[in-house]
Amino acid sequence: MNYNAYFGADNRTVEACIIGTGGFGRSFLSQGLRVPQLSVRIGVDVDAETAAAAMRDVGIPDAEIRICDDAESARSAFAEGRFVAVDDFALVAGLAFEVAVEATGHPGHGARHAELAIEAGKHVALVSKEVDSVVGPGLAAMAADKGLLVTPVDGDQPSLLIGLITWANVLGFEIVAAGKSSEYDFVHDPETGTITCNGRLYELPEFAPFDRMGGRDAAEIVAARADAARVLPQRAVPDLCEMTVVANACGMGPDRPDLHCPIARIDEVPTILCGTGDGGILDRTGVLEIFHCLRAPGEISFAGGVFVVIRCEHADTWEMLRDKGHIVSRNGKTAMVFLPRHLLGLEAATSILEVGLLGVSSGAARPGHHIDLVAHADRDLPAGHLLEMGGHHHSIEGVSARMMPASALGDDSPAPFYLASNCRLAKNVAAGELIRMHHLDLPREGVLARLRQYQDARFFAARLSA
Repeated sequence: MNYNAYFGADNRTVEACIIGTGGFGRSFLSQGLRVPQLSVRIGVDVDAETAAAAMRDVGIPDAEIRICDDAESARSAFAEGRFVAVDDFALVAGLAFEVAVEATGHPGHGARHAELAIEAGKHVALVSKEVDSVVGPGLAAMAADKGLLVTPVDGDQPSLLIGLITWANVLGFEIVAAGKSSEYDFVHDPETGTITCNGRLYELPEFAPFDRMGGRDAAEIVAARADAARVLPQRAVPDLCEMTVVANACGMGPDRPDLHCPIARIDEVPTILCGTGDGGILDRTGVLEIFHCLRAPGEISFAGGVFVVIRCEHADTWEMLRDKGHIVSRNGKTAMVFLPRHLLGLEAATSILEVGLLGVSSGAARPGHHIDLVAHADRDLPAGHLLEMGGHHHSIEGVSARMMPASALGDDSPAPFYLASNCRLAKNVAAGELIRMHHLDLPREGVLARLRQYQDARFFAARLSA
Protein backbone atom coordinates (compact mmCIF):
# COMPACT_ATOMS: atom_id res chain seq x y z
CA MET A 1 0.00 0.00 0.00
CA ASN A 2 1.28 3.48 -0.91
CA TYR A 3 0.75 5.61 2.20
CA ASN A 4 1.36 8.84 0.31
CA ALA A 5 -1.48 7.99 -2.05
CA TYR A 6 -3.72 6.79 0.80
CA PHE A 7 -3.44 10.07 2.71
CA GLY A 8 -2.89 12.31 -0.31
CA ALA A 9 -6.52 12.83 -1.23
CA ASP A 10 -6.78 15.69 1.26
CA ASN A 11 -3.69 17.74 2.08
CA ARG A 12 -5.17 19.70 4.98
CA THR A 13 -3.87 19.37 8.54
CA VAL A 14 -5.69 17.34 11.17
CA GLU A 15 -5.71 19.01 14.58
CA ALA A 16 -5.54 16.70 17.61
CA CYS A 17 -5.55 17.01 21.39
CA ILE A 18 -3.52 14.62 23.57
CA ILE A 19 -5.04 13.73 26.95
CA GLY A 20 -2.39 12.15 29.16
CA THR A 21 1.21 13.17 28.51
CA GLY A 22 3.05 10.14 29.88
CA GLY A 23 5.22 7.90 27.72
CA PHE A 24 2.69 7.47 24.92
CA GLY A 25 1.58 11.10 25.05
CA ARG A 26 5.13 12.45 24.86
CA SER A 27 6.00 10.25 21.90
CA PHE A 28 2.80 11.43 20.17
CA LEU A 29 3.64 15.07 20.87
CA SER A 30 7.12 14.51 19.52
CA GLN A 31 5.95 12.96 16.27
CA GLY A 32 3.22 15.59 15.95
CA LEU A 33 6.02 18.08 15.26
CA ARG A 34 7.19 15.97 12.30
CA VAL A 35 4.07 14.62 10.57
CA PRO A 36 3.20 17.13 7.81
CA GLN A 37 -0.57 16.63 8.03
CA LEU A 38 -0.84 16.54 11.82
CA SER A 39 -0.89 19.26 14.45
CA VAL A 40 -0.94 18.57 18.20
CA ARG A 41 -1.13 21.87 20.09
CA ILE A 42 -3.30 20.87 23.07
CA GLY A 43 -2.03 18.82 26.00
CA VAL A 44 -4.04 17.74 29.03
CA ASP A 45 -2.81 16.17 32.25
CA VAL A 46 -3.85 16.11 35.93
CA ASP A 47 -1.47 19.03 36.39
CA ALA A 48 -1.19 21.55 33.56
CA GLU A 49 2.51 22.00 34.33
CA THR A 50 3.01 18.28 33.66
CA ALA A 51 1.51 18.73 30.18
CA ALA A 52 3.67 21.82 29.60
CA ALA A 53 6.79 19.94 30.76
CA ALA A 54 6.04 17.18 28.24
CA MET A 55 5.84 19.82 25.51
CA ARG A 56 9.19 21.27 26.53
CA ASP A 57 10.66 17.77 26.68
CA VAL A 58 9.93 17.17 22.99
CA GLY A 59 11.46 20.50 21.95
CA ILE A 60 8.60 22.98 21.94
CA PRO A 61 9.98 26.38 23.03
CA ASP A 62 8.66 27.58 26.38
CA ALA A 63 7.64 30.90 24.79
CA GLU A 64 5.15 29.03 22.58
CA ILE A 65 3.44 27.23 25.48
CA ARG A 66 0.55 28.69 27.46
CA ILE A 67 -0.62 27.13 30.72
CA CYS A 68 -4.31 27.95 30.97
CA ASP A 69 -6.72 27.57 33.89
CA ASP A 70 -9.99 28.54 32.19
CA ALA A 71 -11.70 28.00 28.86
CA GLU A 72 -11.40 31.61 27.72
CA SER A 73 -7.63 31.83 28.14
CA ALA A 74 -7.28 28.47 26.40
CA ARG A 75 -9.40 29.71 23.51
CA SER A 76 -7.31 32.88 23.15
CA ALA A 77 -3.99 31.05 23.32
CA PHE A 78 -5.10 28.47 20.77
CA ALA A 79 -6.34 31.20 18.40
CA GLU A 80 -2.91 32.85 18.66
CA GLY A 81 -1.28 29.62 17.47
CA ARG A 82 0.19 28.71 20.87
CA PHE A 83 0.53 25.28 22.44
CA VAL A 84 -2.08 24.99 25.20
CA ALA A 85 -1.56 23.05 28.46
CA VAL A 86 -4.48 22.48 30.85
CA ASP A 87 -5.43 20.25 33.77
CA ASP A 88 -9.00 19.51 32.67
CA PHE A 89 -10.12 18.39 29.23
CA ALA A 90 -13.45 20.20 29.74
CA LEU A 91 -11.56 23.50 29.38
CA VAL A 92 -10.48 22.69 25.82
CA ALA A 93 -13.18 20.30 24.53
CA GLY A 94 -14.77 23.12 22.56
CA LEU A 95 -11.62 24.22 20.73
CA ALA A 96 -11.24 23.73 16.99
CA PHE A 97 -9.63 20.30 16.85
CA GLU A 98 -10.97 17.09 15.33
CA VAL A 99 -9.52 14.15 17.27
CA ALA A 100 -9.18 13.69 21.03
CA VAL A 101 -6.43 11.18 21.80
CA GLU A 102 -7.30 9.64 25.19
CA ALA A 103 -4.09 8.18 26.67
CA THR A 104 -4.48 8.54 30.44
CA GLY A 105 -4.88 4.80 31.09
CA HIS A 106 -7.34 5.68 33.88
CA PRO A 107 -10.70 3.89 33.54
CA GLY A 108 -12.92 6.55 35.11
CA HIS A 109 -11.16 9.67 33.86
CA GLY A 110 -10.68 8.18 30.42
CA ALA A 111 -14.37 7.34 30.11
CA ARG A 112 -15.29 10.90 31.10
CA HIS A 113 -12.89 12.35 28.54
CA ALA A 114 -14.22 10.14 25.75
CA GLU A 115 -17.82 11.06 26.51
CA LEU A 116 -16.99 14.78 26.69
CA ALA A 117 -15.19 14.58 23.35
CA ILE A 118 -18.12 12.86 21.64
CA GLU A 119 -20.55 15.39 23.10
CA ALA A 120 -18.31 18.15 21.71
CA GLY A 121 -18.37 16.62 18.23
CA LYS A 122 -14.86 15.16 18.25
CA HIS A 123 -13.59 11.80 17.08
CA VAL A 124 -11.86 9.78 19.81
CA ALA A 125 -8.60 7.86 19.46
CA LEU A 126 -8.91 5.55 22.45
CA VAL A 127 -5.40 4.61 23.54
CA SER A 128 -6.64 3.74 27.04
CA LYS A 129 -7.39 0.04 26.68
CA GLU A 130 -8.66 0.05 30.26
CA VAL A 131 -11.62 2.17 29.14
CA ASP A 132 -12.04 0.25 25.90
CA SER A 133 -12.27 -3.11 27.67
CA VAL A 134 -15.27 -1.93 29.74
CA VAL A 135 -17.19 0.49 27.50
CA GLY A 136 -15.39 0.73 24.15
CA PRO A 137 -18.21 -0.76 22.04
CA GLY A 138 -20.75 1.53 23.73
CA LEU A 139 -18.62 4.61 23.14
CA ALA A 140 -18.24 3.63 19.47
CA ALA A 141 -22.03 3.26 19.18
CA MET A 142 -22.57 6.62 20.88
CA ALA A 143 -20.09 8.26 18.51
CA ALA A 144 -21.64 6.63 15.44
CA ASP A 145 -25.00 8.17 16.34
CA LYS A 146 -23.33 11.57 15.91
CA GLY A 147 -21.43 10.67 12.74
CA LEU A 148 -18.19 10.29 14.70
CA LEU A 149 -15.68 7.51 15.22
CA VAL A 150 -13.89 5.92 18.16
CA THR A 151 -10.70 4.26 16.95
CA PRO A 152 -7.78 2.32 18.41
CA VAL A 153 -4.40 3.67 17.39
CA ASP A 154 -1.51 2.29 15.40
CA GLY A 155 1.51 2.09 17.64
CA ASP A 156 -0.42 0.01 20.16
CA GLN A 157 -0.83 -3.71 19.57
CA PRO A 158 -4.65 -3.86 19.31
CA SER A 159 -4.78 -1.64 16.24
CA LEU A 160 -1.73 -3.27 14.64
CA LEU A 161 -3.17 -6.74 15.26
CA ILE A 162 -6.57 -5.75 13.89
CA GLY A 163 -4.73 -4.58 10.77
CA LEU A 164 -2.89 -7.89 10.44
CA ILE A 165 -6.04 -9.96 11.05
CA THR A 166 -8.04 -8.02 8.48
CA TRP A 167 -5.13 -8.23 6.01
CA ALA A 168 -5.30 -12.01 6.38
CA ASN A 169 -9.08 -11.92 6.00
CA VAL A 170 -8.88 -9.92 2.75
CA LEU A 171 -6.34 -12.35 1.32
CA GLY A 172 -8.47 -15.36 2.21
CA PHE A 173 -6.10 -16.95 4.72
CA GLU A 174 -7.53 -19.19 7.41
CA ILE A 175 -6.42 -17.75 10.74
CA VAL A 176 -5.49 -20.47 13.20
CA ALA A 177 -4.39 -18.05 15.94
CA ALA A 178 -3.64 -14.37 16.25
CA GLY A 179 -2.08 -12.29 18.97
CA LYS A 180 1.04 -10.61 20.27
CA SER A 181 4.11 -11.37 22.26
CA SER A 182 4.18 -10.20 25.85
CA GLU A 183 5.75 -6.83 26.52
CA TYR A 184 9.05 -8.27 27.79
CA ASP A 185 11.13 -11.03 26.24
CA PHE A 186 12.43 -13.95 28.28
CA VAL A 187 16.17 -13.70 27.56
CA HIS A 188 17.76 -17.03 28.47
CA ASP A 189 21.52 -17.28 28.86
CA PRO A 190 22.42 -20.98 29.09
CA GLU A 191 26.00 -20.15 30.08
CA THR A 192 24.92 -18.41 33.28
CA GLY A 193 21.66 -20.30 33.82
CA THR A 194 19.66 -17.09 34.01
CA ILE A 195 16.61 -15.53 32.42
CA THR A 196 16.34 -11.75 32.21
CA CYS A 197 12.85 -10.25 31.89
CA ASN A 198 11.88 -6.59 32.22
CA GLY A 199 15.30 -5.72 33.62
CA ARG A 200 15.20 -8.37 36.33
CA LEU A 201 17.60 -11.31 36.47
CA TYR A 202 16.31 -14.73 37.57
CA GLU A 203 18.64 -17.61 38.51
CA LEU A 204 17.05 -20.56 36.69
CA PRO A 205 19.59 -23.31 35.93
CA GLU A 206 16.74 -25.83 35.70
CA PHE A 207 15.47 -24.11 32.53
CA ALA A 208 18.44 -25.18 30.39
CA PRO A 209 17.06 -28.59 29.28
CA PHE A 210 14.05 -26.86 27.77
CA ASP A 211 15.86 -24.08 25.94
CA ARG A 212 15.22 -25.72 22.57
CA MET A 213 12.06 -27.49 21.50
CA GLY A 214 13.72 -30.01 19.23
CA GLY A 215 11.39 -32.87 18.38
CA ARG A 216 9.44 -32.76 21.63
CA ASP A 217 5.67 -32.59 21.82
CA ALA A 218 4.35 -29.01 21.93
CA ALA A 219 2.22 -29.48 25.05
CA GLU A 220 5.14 -31.19 26.82
CA ILE A 221 7.65 -28.41 26.14
CA VAL A 222 5.15 -25.67 26.98
CA ALA A 223 4.32 -27.27 30.34
CA ALA A 224 7.99 -27.93 31.14
CA ARG A 225 9.05 -24.37 30.38
CA ALA A 226 6.16 -22.89 32.38
CA ASP A 227 7.11 -24.99 35.39
CA ALA A 228 10.84 -24.28 35.12
CA ALA A 229 10.14 -20.54 34.87
CA ARG A 230 7.32 -20.50 37.45
CA VAL A 231 8.97 -17.65 39.42
CA LEU A 232 8.49 -15.35 36.41
CA PRO A 233 5.15 -13.62 35.81
CA GLN A 234 3.44 -15.50 32.97
CA ARG A 235 0.09 -13.70 32.84
CA ALA A 236 -0.25 -9.92 32.60
CA VAL A 237 -3.55 -8.04 32.76
CA PRO A 238 -2.53 -5.55 30.01
CA ASP A 239 -1.97 -8.42 27.56
CA LEU A 240 -5.44 -9.88 28.17
CA CYS A 241 -6.92 -6.39 28.10
CA GLU A 242 -5.47 -5.72 24.66
CA MET A 243 -6.77 -9.05 23.37
CA THR A 244 -10.22 -8.09 24.68
CA VAL A 245 -10.15 -4.95 22.54
CA VAL A 246 -9.20 -7.05 19.49
CA ALA A 247 -11.90 -9.60 20.32
CA ASN A 248 -14.61 -6.96 20.27
CA ALA A 249 -13.32 -5.51 17.00
CA CYS A 250 -12.87 -8.81 15.15
CA GLY A 251 -15.34 -11.21 16.78
CA MET A 252 -12.60 -13.60 17.88
CA GLY A 253 -12.09 -15.08 21.33
CA PRO A 254 -9.61 -17.04 23.46
CA ASP A 255 -9.10 -20.79 23.58
CA ARG A 256 -9.22 -20.56 27.39
CA PRO A 257 -10.19 -17.59 29.61
CA ASP A 258 -6.67 -16.94 30.94
CA LEU A 259 -4.95 -17.76 27.62
CA HIS A 260 -2.20 -20.36 27.25
CA CYS A 261 0.66 -17.81 27.18
CA PRO A 262 3.38 -20.29 26.16
CA ILE A 263 7.07 -19.49 26.42
CA ALA A 264 8.25 -19.96 22.84
CA ARG A 265 10.97 -19.03 20.41
CA ILE A 266 9.84 -17.03 17.40
CA ASP A 267 10.37 -19.94 15.03
CA GLU A 268 8.34 -22.27 17.28
CA VAL A 269 5.13 -20.23 17.34
CA PRO A 270 3.27 -21.86 14.40
CA THR A 271 4.21 -25.31 15.71
CA ILE A 272 2.88 -24.55 19.21
CA LEU A 273 -0.06 -22.24 18.50
CA CYS A 274 -2.11 -24.56 16.31
CA GLY A 275 -4.76 -27.16 16.97
CA THR A 276 -4.04 -30.31 18.93
CA GLY A 277 -4.84 -32.28 15.79
CA ASP A 278 -1.89 -30.57 14.10
CA GLY A 279 0.43 -31.15 17.04
CA GLY A 280 -0.18 -27.85 18.83
CA ILE A 281 -1.78 -26.86 22.12
CA LEU A 282 -5.07 -25.25 21.01
CA ASP A 283 -8.35 -27.06 21.61
CA ARG A 284 -9.94 -24.89 18.94
CA THR A 285 -8.62 -22.54 16.28
CA GLY A 286 -9.38 -19.03 15.10
CA VAL A 287 -8.46 -17.75 18.57
CA LEU A 288 -6.50 -14.97 20.22
CA GLU A 289 -3.35 -15.78 22.16
CA ILE A 290 -0.18 -14.40 23.75
CA PHE A 291 3.33 -15.85 23.79
CA HIS A 292 6.45 -14.98 25.77
CA CYS A 293 9.32 -14.55 23.35
CA LEU A 294 12.18 -16.81 24.42
CA ARG A 295 15.54 -15.81 23.01
CA ALA A 296 19.24 -15.78 23.76
CA PRO A 297 21.18 -12.59 24.51
CA GLY A 298 21.84 -10.83 21.22
CA GLU A 299 19.11 -12.66 19.30
CA ILE A 300 16.38 -10.63 17.63
CA SER A 301 13.50 -9.49 19.83
CA PHE A 302 9.83 -9.73 18.98
CA ALA A 303 9.48 -6.38 20.82
CA GLY A 304 5.85 -6.86 21.76
CA GLY A 305 4.95 -7.33 18.10
CA VAL A 306 1.83 -8.94 16.64
CA PHE A 307 1.29 -12.10 14.61
CA VAL A 308 -1.15 -14.33 12.81
CA VAL A 309 -0.72 -18.08 12.46
CA ILE A 310 -2.33 -19.12 9.18
CA ARG A 311 -3.10 -22.40 7.46
CA CYS A 312 -0.68 -23.49 4.73
CA GLU A 313 -3.07 -24.47 1.94
CA HIS A 314 -0.61 -25.22 -0.85
CA ALA A 315 2.41 -27.25 0.21
CA ASP A 316 4.71 -26.23 -2.66
CA THR A 317 4.07 -22.53 -2.12
CA TRP A 318 4.83 -22.72 1.58
CA GLU A 319 7.91 -24.83 1.06
CA MET A 320 9.16 -22.13 -1.27
CA LEU A 321 8.36 -19.49 1.36
CA ARG A 322 10.11 -21.53 4.04
CA ASP A 323 13.21 -21.52 1.82
CA LYS A 324 12.95 -17.71 1.69
CA GLY A 325 13.07 -17.53 5.49
CA HIS A 326 9.39 -17.43 6.41
CA ILE A 327 8.44 -19.24 9.60
CA VAL A 328 6.59 -22.48 8.89
CA SER A 329 5.69 -25.15 11.44
CA ARG A 330 7.59 -28.42 11.69
CA ASN A 331 4.90 -30.32 9.79
CA GLY A 332 4.39 -27.59 7.19
CA LYS A 333 0.68 -27.14 8.00
CA THR A 334 0.81 -23.66 9.54
CA ALA A 335 2.95 -20.54 9.23
CA MET A 336 3.40 -17.31 11.16
CA VAL A 337 3.26 -13.85 9.61
CA PHE A 338 4.24 -11.07 11.98
CA LEU A 339 5.12 -7.45 12.66
CA PRO A 340 7.85 -7.45 15.32
CA ARG A 341 7.32 -3.92 16.64
CA HIS A 342 4.93 -1.38 18.08
CA LEU A 343 6.14 2.21 18.14
CA LEU A 344 3.62 3.82 20.49
CA GLY A 345 2.89 7.47 19.67
CA LEU A 346 5.53 7.56 16.95
CA GLU A 347 3.19 5.77 14.53
CA ALA A 348 -0.19 6.73 15.99
CA ALA A 349 -0.54 9.47 13.38
CA THR A 350 -1.73 7.00 10.73
CA SER A 351 -4.85 6.29 12.80
CA ILE A 352 -5.44 9.99 13.50
CA LEU A 353 -5.13 10.78 9.78
CA GLU A 354 -7.46 7.91 8.87
CA VAL A 355 -10.13 9.33 11.13
CA GLY A 356 -9.58 13.00 10.34
CA LEU A 357 -8.99 12.82 6.58
CA LEU A 358 -10.84 9.70 5.50
CA GLY A 359 -13.49 9.07 8.15
CA VAL A 360 -12.17 5.55 8.71
CA SER A 361 -11.40 3.77 11.99
CA SER A 362 -8.24 1.69 12.42
CA GLY A 363 -10.47 -0.80 14.21
CA ALA A 364 -14.07 -1.75 13.54
CA ALA A 365 -16.38 1.12 12.70
CA ARG A 366 -18.97 -0.56 14.92
CA PRO A 367 -17.23 -3.01 17.25
CA GLY A 368 -19.37 -5.69 18.82
CA HIS A 369 -19.45 -6.65 22.46
CA HIS A 370 -18.24 -10.23 22.42
CA ILE A 371 -15.80 -10.47 25.33
CA ASP A 372 -15.52 -8.98 28.81
CA LEU A 373 -12.24 -8.77 30.70
CA VAL A 374 -13.24 -9.79 34.23
CA ALA A 375 -11.58 -9.90 37.64
CA HIS A 376 -10.44 -13.14 39.32
CA ALA A 377 -9.35 -13.42 42.96
CA ASP A 378 -5.96 -15.11 43.23
CA ARG A 379 -6.08 -15.09 47.04
CA ASP A 380 -8.73 -14.63 49.72
CA LEU A 381 -9.94 -11.03 49.69
CA PRO A 382 -11.92 -9.75 52.71
CA ALA A 383 -14.89 -7.40 52.72
CA GLY A 384 -13.68 -3.82 52.86
CA HIS A 385 -10.55 -4.58 50.83
CA LEU A 386 -9.68 -1.87 48.30
CA LEU A 387 -9.05 -3.21 44.80
CA GLU A 388 -6.43 -0.56 44.22
CA MET A 389 -5.17 -0.24 40.67
CA GLY A 390 -1.55 0.79 40.40
CA GLY A 391 1.86 0.35 38.86
CA HIS A 392 3.00 0.68 35.28
CA HIS A 393 0.66 -2.12 34.16
CA HIS A 394 -2.41 -0.83 36.02
CA SER A 395 -2.78 -4.11 37.86
CA ILE A 396 -4.53 -5.01 41.14
CA GLU A 397 -2.55 -6.96 43.73
CA GLY A 398 -4.02 -10.40 44.30
CA VAL A 399 -6.32 -10.13 41.28
CA SER A 400 -5.79 -11.47 37.77
CA ALA A 401 -7.94 -11.27 34.65
CA ARG A 402 -10.00 -13.62 32.51
CA MET A 403 -11.55 -13.18 29.07
CA MET A 404 -15.18 -14.28 29.32
CA PRO A 405 -18.20 -14.12 26.98
CA ALA A 406 -19.77 -10.68 27.26
CA SER A 407 -23.09 -10.11 28.97
CA ALA A 408 -25.23 -7.34 30.42
CA LEU A 409 -24.20 -6.78 34.01
CA GLY A 410 -26.39 -8.12 36.80
CA ASP A 411 -25.69 -8.76 40.47
CA ASP A 412 -24.19 -12.18 39.77
CA SER A 413 -22.24 -11.18 36.67
CA PRO A 414 -18.44 -11.37 36.71
CA ALA A 415 -17.20 -7.83 37.30
CA PRO A 416 -15.26 -6.17 34.49
CA PHE A 417 -11.68 -5.81 35.71
CA TYR A 418 -11.40 -2.06 35.26
CA LEU A 419 -14.90 -1.39 36.55
CA ALA A 420 -13.89 -3.21 39.75
CA SER A 421 -10.59 -1.33 39.99
CA ASN A 422 -10.39 1.15 42.87
CA CYS A 423 -13.64 -0.18 44.38
CA ARG A 424 -13.95 -1.71 47.84
CA LEU A 425 -15.32 -5.18 48.32
CA ALA A 426 -18.72 -5.36 49.99
CA LYS A 427 -18.30 -9.10 50.63
CA ASN A 428 -15.54 -11.65 51.08
CA VAL A 429 -14.20 -13.28 47.91
CA ALA A 430 -12.42 -16.62 48.16
CA ALA A 431 -9.27 -17.44 46.26
CA GLY A 432 -10.08 -18.96 42.88
CA GLU A 433 -13.43 -17.18 42.52
CA LEU A 434 -14.43 -14.61 39.96
CA ILE A 435 -15.19 -11.26 41.57
CA ARG A 436 -18.85 -10.59 40.83
CA MET A 437 -20.85 -7.40 40.75
CA HIS A 438 -22.54 -8.17 44.08
CA HIS A 439 -19.09 -8.36 45.69
CA LEU A 440 -18.42 -4.69 44.90
CA ASP A 441 -19.25 -1.51 46.73
CA LEU A 442 -19.62 0.24 43.39
CA PRO A 443 -20.26 3.99 43.17
CA ARG A 444 -23.28 3.88 40.88
CA GLU A 445 -22.96 7.56 40.03
CA GLY A 446 -19.55 6.98 38.41
CA VAL A 447 -19.25 7.76 34.71
CA LEU A 448 -17.81 4.33 33.89
CA ALA A 449 -20.73 2.49 35.53
CA ARG A 450 -23.21 4.79 33.78
CA LEU A 451 -21.60 4.28 30.38
CA ARG A 452 -21.57 0.53 30.96
CA GLN A 453 -25.33 0.64 31.62
CA TYR A 454 -25.69 2.51 28.33
CA GLN A 455 -23.59 -0.09 26.53
CA ASP A 456 -25.56 -2.99 28.00
CA ALA A 457 -28.78 -1.37 26.81
CA ARG A 458 -27.34 -0.98 23.29
CA PHE A 459 -26.06 -4.55 22.97
CA PHE A 460 -28.27 -6.61 25.22
CA ALA A 461 -31.62 -4.79 25.12
CA ALA A 462 -33.60 -7.97 24.40
CA ARG A 463 -32.11 -9.82 27.36
CA LEU A 464 -32.56 -6.86 29.72
CA SER A 465 -36.25 -6.56 28.84
CA ALA A 466 -36.90 -10.30 29.12
